[in-house]
Amino acid sequence: MTAAPARPRLVPLSSVELADHLGEALDVYVAAMGYPPGTARQRRNLWLEHSRRPGWRCTGWLDPGGHLIGVAYGYSGGYGQWWFEEVRRGLAARGMSRDIGQPDWLRDYFELTELHVRPDAQGSRLGEGMLRALLDGVRHDMVLLSTPEHAPRPPGRAWRLYRRLGFEDVLRDHRFTGDSRPFAVLGRRLPLPPESPPRG
Repeated sequence: MTAAPARPRLVPLSSVELADHLGEALDVYVAAMGYPPGTARQRRNLWLEHSRRPGWRCTGWLDPGGHLIGVAYGYSGGYGQWWFEEVRRGLAARGMSRDIGQPDWLRDYFELTELHVRPDAQGSRLGEGMLRALLDGVRHDMVLLSTPEHAPRPPGRAWRLYRRLGFEDVLRDHRFTGDSRPFAVLGRRLPLPPESPPRG
């Protein structure tokens, strides 16, 4: 009888544990986003700085050898943070910051800063597992994230995940300072809906 192949393990990561795995985490990030290798060096200090922010939490998938194949983290968003100010600028520029009947997205939110799965491990709901673990017990009204726009290509796995979990448009085709690519800002109320069983 053949033993079933060992499955990856979903684990919470402390700031110390993320620092220990930071090289692997950044390799996952660069591979998943298709960035040049030098990007990892540029992001290293920023990820460490993020891990000291209020409300920071992190989760990851470890393969049977203990190597990181997925990573997700975020923290409490608020005034003065670069991402908050950039999104507030984008909303104000489109006259959306005071729309009657629109949610006040920036009032009380958790920023999903990073969520990445190594390309050769994608397609097995590892991203959803990390997202659910990361947001379980978060004490904010909303969760917000930014992700590169997909058009004119069809939506990729990340987009399909966010839509399946009920994330809606907050801001589309937004240009963050220093980046010429268009991004979408997506959000939803917390908690997430219950997990649906995998199909077939």
